[in-house]
Amino acid sequence: MDKLSEMQVFVAAVRSGSFSAAGRQLELSPSAVSKLISRMESRLGVRLLNRTTRTLSLTEGGQVYFQRCLEIIHDVESAEDALSGFGQVPKGTLRINSSAGFARHQLIPQLSEFQMTYPEIDIELQLSGLSVDLIGERVDVAIRLGSLEDTSLVARKLGESQRIVCASPTYLEKYGQPQTPDELKQHQCLRLSTSDSFNHWHFNRQGVSEVIDIDRGFVTDNVEALHEYARMGGGIARLSSFMVAGDIEAGRLIPLLRHYDIDKQQIHVLYTHRKYLPAKIRVFVDFLLQKFVPTAPWT
Repeated sequence: MDKLSEMQVFVAAVRSGSFSAAGRQLELSPSAVSKLISRMESRLGVRLLNRTTRTLSLTEGGQVYFQRCLEIIHDVESAEDALSGFGQVPKGTLRINSSAGFARHQLIPQLSEFQMTYPEIDIELQLSGLSVDLIGERVDVAIRLGSLEDTSLVARKLGESQRIVCASPTYLEKYGQPQTPDELKQHQCLRLSTSDSFNHWHFNRQGVSEVIDIDRGFVTDNVEALHEYARMGGGIARLSSFMVAGDIEAGRLIPLLRHYDIDKQQIHVLYTHRKYLPAKIRVFVDFLLQKFVPTAPWT
């Protein structure tokens, strides 16, 4: 087995957490995977994995080697992907990472058109919305909300989304409308357990800023559940306009405190810098820019 194939087996073992799982993935027996990695350790003169009866864990040297293997495998895949753009239809698996809210309301409705246009591209959609390592996790494109931290990635702006404080007509009929941010403290405001910044509501009026910390009441770890709870009359939510524009137009949610400026969040599509951008990434980024720029559909 060549060294690249050995690296792929090693990476599969680390990611899956066991020789048997890696073997199933690669159609090898667990003993074959174990012997191959043992031969690698013998050749390199470094122990790569700590083994127990149930788990595998990287040694310090194994961690260094694992990262380099990821980079090498990624470079090989990029080299092959680069050729797909020469005289061929864009194809292959396109791995997209996005927040669940943006995917549900804006991205997924567009994907069927994209796949009809490029039927040889298979889409793998991840909805963690976390700041993933695009190379390490083999993600082709990520859609991120808010400020960007990793400047090593190529970022194309898709637009920006206004935060909107809103509630259902049922809730407002029962509890009334707050007229100032401070009055929110007397209401049932909805929180997200997975993001502290989500629960700090910023308001600005005539140069005066105010922050209301939402620290009690209903809480969930899923923004879609929070959105649905607000529509059902569960309380007041602060949600992105790309999520609630349709609800406001239909009267299912009523915007509140509109005479205050509320913070916005930028939306970018990110991908790694490559000299030869794979055709599958290039056409997808172009598709998103066509759909969302210069006027986003939620504005």
